[in-house]
Amino acid sequence: MKTEIYNQKGEIIGKIELPKEIFGLSFNADLVHQVAVAQMSNRRQVSAHTKNRGEVRGGGRKPWQQKGTGRARHGSIRSPIWRGGGVVFGPRKEKNFKKKIPKKMKRKALLMVLSQKAKEKELIILDKIELEKGKTKEMAGIFSKLPCWGKTTFLILPSYDKKIFLATRNIPKVSVEEARNLNVLDLLNHKYLLMLRESINVIGNTFLNNKKS
Repeated sequence: MKTEIYNQKGEIIGKIELPKEIFGLSFNADLVHQVAVAQMSNRRQVSAHTKNRGEVRGGGRKPWQQKGTGRARHGSIRSPIWRGGGVVFGPRKEKNFKKKIPKKMKRKALLMVLSQKAKEKELIILDKIELEKGKTKEMAGIFSKLPCWGKTTFLILPSYDKKIFLATRNIPKVSVEEARNLNVLDLLNHKYLLMLRESINVIGNTFLNNKKS
């Protein structure tokens, strides 16, 4: 599969052959969905937590004697039926939402999403990015000349570049990440993938040749 390659001025400077092992896979929606759901579960943060009667402060003394008062018997003011008492069946932070997905499944789903983006013309290959001052205005000027401008875009770099990271973080609808840290969920959350040419080799070395990734 061939696709056009752009420079940072938004000009088409040629075409590039995309490797079939990365961008030529058929799409399996069930596998991609399974991996995406697992990653969402693993990112889930459990913050809601209610205290039961054993965790609520106070209530160690019996509120009144068992018999002779004419009132119902009670053993603690922290009983769930008392105001300020413990909560029954409330949300607890001990709940574990983690899900395990085999590495081979994660890698295959990732390559499937990349292949689908290429087939749907939502993959843009950029020759290189060179910033003079590393300002947001410079980076926004580059994006404004590309087809992905105004859409959710995921910029994929071959390695960490502090200038590009800082210049990109305040641009709306744009995220940036290194190629070695790609995952299915981030790819699906963006309409376009803006990838530097060198990132293709990094993806191949990370997700194809390295069996431990």
